[in-house]
Amino acid sequence: MKKSLSLLPVTLLLFSCAPAAQTTKTPAQPAPVVPAPAPVPARAPAAPAGYTLMAPLSTAPVRQFDKAAQIIDPARSYRAVMNTSKGTITIDLNAKAAPVAVNNFVFLALNHFYDGTRFHRVIDGFMAQGGDPGSADPARKAEWGTGGPGYRFMAENRNGLKFDRPGVLGMARAASLDSQGSQFYLTLAAADFLDGQYTVFGQVVDGMAALNSLTKTSQTGAFGEQPISGAEADVLNSVQIYVK
Repeated sequence: MKKSLSLLPVTLLLFSCAPAAQTTKTPAQPAPVVPAPAPVPARAPAAPAGYTLMAPLSTAPVRQFDKAAQIIDPARSYRAVMNTSKGTITIDLNAKAAPVAVNNFVFLALNHFYDGTRFHRVIDGFMAQGGDPGSADPARKAEWGTGGPGYRFMAENRNGLKFDRPGVLGMARAASLDSQGSQFYLTLAAADFLDGQYTVFGQVVDGMAALNSLTKTSQTGAFGEQPISGAEADVLNSVQIYVK
């Protein structure tokens, strides 16, 4: 049975952790006071060779728009660095083959749209899906997989790019070709049955270990796709965009 990349919701079970046990020791004599080290200021990740970090378009997450403003120049090269709870995933974005999808992704990323969202649908041997703004809110877990940026656009599904390897970046959509929004997925294996149906717009160039380690939240079986009990979706903390 072929697997699909729809925007259907996936209901996950809540997972909680007990606090760590605390122990108290009484020293034989007072311990010397050691000054705490000075905090290290947060720094942006180093830019890939030849690339320049693009400035954000907002200072805080914006998750509702009428449309995506034109941001990119398809003649230039773009790279996305996803900072996830399992590590960093670096993706080359193919602006020449999929200029609309790449522009959309860059526009949303520069508006911090993806910050704090989750990889709400991860299936072993298939793909990891994210990009739903509602997934930033644990209270809306029953709705994860149904959200978008407030607009939709047409798939670029005939651009010649294929799902022929792990780490391919594609756009998720509903049944119609013009239902793309903000949700995306990264393949965990070749998925040629998706060729010609969904937009391919990038490829992982570093961080496959982080991608493969994302928590699997769903599984397929005799009764179709089902959530995995106790699975807690990993967070996409931020996305940086680089250009050259």
